[in-house]
Amino acid sequence: MTFAARLICVFSLTLLAACGSPERFDVSPPAITETLRIGFSSVEVKDVSLPSYAASDEISIRSPDGTLTSSSDVLWADAPDRAIALELSQNLARLTKRRIASEPWPFEEFPDARLEVRFSELVANSTGLFETSGQYFVAVADGRRERSGLFALNVAFDPKGGPNAIARARGQLILDLARYIARNGLK
Repeated sequence: MTFAARLICVFSLTLLAACGSPERFDVSPPAITETLRIGFSSVEVKDVSLPSYAASDEISIRSPDGTLTSSSDVLWADAPDRAIALELSQNLARLTKRRIASEPWPFEEFPDARLEVRFSELVANSTGLFETSGQYFVAVADGRRERSGLFALNVAFDPKGGPNAIARARGQLILDLARYIARNGLK
């Protein structure tokens, strides 16, 4: 990233921070136009595990040298661990048309499978790439094969778009992760 682009990102965060009360940025669900088949009628999405910087309400940005910066005036609209678990379960439900809900399981009958996702990375880079990596686990109680897998995904965004662009990228990234898990872990 050029010095000028980096300066624009820092200036944007500083400008937002100078406005007084914190601004909160919501993640809207991206459109889904496909349906994926999975091998379960119902899936519980357990609470997700996030790195501490990603679990914070503050929106963090990683610079090319690896430094994470954030501002207490630029916040996610919802607690990230709760929001990401909900986004993941809702995206899976919309993609698969199956009964999928985040923890705690709201139905009397137990789910066919439980999905746990542990993020080792979930961060927007100042270069315009929102990246995630980690591991997922699918636990099954009826003797079928349990599964796990690694993931590493990214979505490009325009850094000049500021926190709104970052929020859109996170929404797309969690949808891409739901799609990846449906295809590779829930078959």
